[in-house]
Amino acid sequence: MSKTIEEKVNDALEEIRPFLQSDGGDISLVSVEDNVVKVELHGSCTNCSINTSTMKLGVETTIKKYVPEIKEVINV
Repeated sequence: MSKTIEEKVNDALEEIRPFLQSDGGDISLVSVEDNVVKVELHGSCTNCSINTSTMKLGVETTIKKYVPEIKEVINV
């Protein structure tokens, strides 16, 4: 049985989570709609000066590795 998009995105988030947690942050999946993933950053990630680049370079790249059809990842 193949995984749903949400399950694949959660797998990607599990790969990213240790890096965020090592800096006192975390991330959770809010929704996946029309191949756009909405996530929420927590802890020190919410007001970190590099969270925009973390989102694009780290989170979005990793999610697209697991789910290539994803178009964009947005922090809400």
